[in-house]
Amino acid sequence: MSTKVVIYTDGACRGNPGPGGWGAVLRYQDRNKTLRGYDPETTNNRMELTAVIEGLRALKRSCHVELYTDSKYVMQGINEWISNWKSNGWKTSARKPVKNVDLWRQLDQEVARHEVDWNWVRGHTGVEGNELADRLANEAIDAQAPA
Repeated sequence: MSTKVVIYTDGACRGNPGPGGWGAVLRYQDRNKTLRGYDPETTNNRMELTAVIEGLRALKRSCHVELYTDSKYVMQGINEWISNWKSNGWKTSARKPVKNVDLWRQLDQEVARHEVDWNWVRGHTGVEGNELADRLANEAIDAQAPA
């Protein structure tokens, strides 16, 4: 797994729930690829998860990924909670179903394909990749949402 890719992801939602978008920026050597998508009725957490899933899904082979997100929900979920959820049959410690389980399962599958180094970055602080991912997420909403 010598191919190293840097991915920045972000999700956005107008209302929570409401129309949402996600963005991902993939950087490999001197190349950049941008991705974005829209959901007419979603939550911010779903868009944050979708951005990461789609960023990883876009990689055609196993890579070493340096992934940056401004979502503490994604960071805690993947680094702290997911192993317990899986061993508890996708239930929380309170025995309630895990929210967004469909996306957590997809993320778990995508992560298994790669070696991922997870990094949290504070949003809206001028980190170029994060700012671009945020712009992509909002552009996705703007392009689809009725005026």
